[in-house]
Amino acid sequence: MYPLAEQVGASRIVKAVKIPHPCGDPTLPPELDAQVRRVIVETALKAIQTEVSRTTVFFPAMAMSG
Repeated sequence: MYPLAEQVGASRIVKAVKIPHPCGDPTLPPELDAQVRRVIVETALKAIQTEVSRTTVFFPAMAMSG
């Protein structure tokens, strides 16, 4: 859903998994889901610490499904 966030002018966007599960992937085993959640949250923390002058999309280091 990050293209919509770009359209409305969000300054920082963190690419997540899916619209109904933006911070996790319930199709994964619990251990892997926890890793995905951690990577997304760490990316979000990096995003809010990064100075931006225009819309910037942050992609978690881990490949996501969806």
